[in-house]
Amino acid sequence: MTQRPPPLRSEKYPRGESGRRPDGGQTAPPPRFPTPRLRLFLWLYKAAWILGLPLILLYLRRRARRDPAYGAHLPERFGRYADPLPGSVWVHAVSLGELRSAVPLIRALLDRGETVVTTHFTPAGRREAEKAFAAEIEAGRLRPVWIPFEYDRTLTRFLRDFTPKYGLVMEIEIWPQMILTCRRRGVPLFMCNAQYPSKSYARDTTRTRWRAELMRGFAGALVKSDLQKERFASVGVAPIAVTGELRFDQPIPKAQLVAGAHARRWLARDRVLTIASAVEGEDATYIDAIQRLQGPDAPLVVYVPRKPERFAEVGEMLRAAGLRVDTRSEMFDAHLAPQGGTPRIDVLLGDSLGEMYFYLALCDRALVGGGFTPHGAHNVIEPLALKKPVIVGPEIWTIEYPAREAIAAGVCTHVQTVEELAGALRAGPETTPQRIDAFFAAHAGAVPRTLAAIEDLTSR
Repeated sequence: MTQRPPPLRSEKYPRGESGRRPDGGQTAPPPRFPTPRLRLFLWLYKAAWILGLPLILLYLRRRARRDPAYGAHLPERFGRYADPLPGSVWVHAVSLGELRSAVPLIRALLDRGETVVTTHFTPAGRREAEKAFAAEIEAGRLRPVWIPFEYDRTLTRFLRDFTPKYGLVMEIEIWPQMILTCRRRGVPLFMCNAQYPSKSYARDTTRTRWRAELMRGFAGALVKSDLQKERFASVGVAPIAVTGELRFDQPIPKAQLVAGAHARRWLARDRVLTIASAVEGEDATYIDAIQRLQGPDAPLVVYVPRKPERFAEVGEMLRAAGLRVDTRSEMFDAHLAPQGGTPRIDVLLGDSLGEMYFYLALCDRALVGGGFTPHGAHNVIEPLALKKPVIVGPEIWTIEYPAREAIAAGVCTHVQTVEELAGALRAGPETTPQRIDAFFAAHAGAVPRTLAAIEDLTSR
């Protein structure tokens, strides 16, 4: 049986109103936290979680019918852990994208001799942690678990079991009770790799002011750019360090690159376009662009939907448009080796997860999805890491950094309409691998900057 560590102490981040240690160093958010307005919201928020617990459990049960992982390790959701790692660094990566952005930082922490606990809400994030850090999990150096439900009691159990040195919340996840409990228990909780998208910022400074006020409860923020620093500072977040984008330091799976190069030779196509992370609501736009490209010199299109539940639906849409379609699961084996003769197809449907670098290695150019919906474009860093020119749709508010910098550097094309998209695809890229290399080198190095900032903020 694991011995329970002693209760946490909160001297380092006291609850006093001054927000300063006796030596004058700034260690806590500005005074008057929480404000009366925020207190009212938090009371309603807590009531909603208490009353909504049956619905939350029903949601997990229904999701577990499709994905049994949703129903596994249920005690963890109530803050009960069989084998904790006391004294770990805590990284909260709610799902797949957040965990992937955290991978290079977690690697650096492990290399420094730290133990790490990663917390997740969805199976996608937890599975990626289990896959990426299998050896470290086996060695007892990393533990992926569910984040507890948003109750003070469950979060206190988590903090008592793991006694984290500090917590890093990836991107801009706002969990009110998590913030309050960490503040009360004296655990420094930082936003990490954080950005404040323009639409969220506009909303939080006009309608949902409680979100902006809540962010003052963090012990600080490690943000992607100077613009993000200005936005967070304007709503009272402090202290702030500009550390860059961790995805620029992501490891690239070489096996997928080798498999992609082999598959490209097998496909014997002069031009290949990869549509990466296409989301619901923009398929008609992309299919229209594909149809406009058809002809003797049409490129092979690799079409990768973002969500696995859309694989079959998107395949039907492509075939209904008169396009010849085959799937990754039919054309390649489990090790990405080609199966059968060279196919005569217009579209390769990417019906697998965790193989984006394979799909990108196939192409000459990448179109990153999401930009033709109000939800905004997805990340452009993965294709740029492989020296692939990128195209994005009109909505890039979700990836302001580094999309605007990439557009200004001439390594990313920003189109507004399907006509512009088709024209850009016909014209081909207007950049070079050397220019992409220079852009990438100028923005790398977020991991050492983040580690240095953490050391500075936790020592104040």
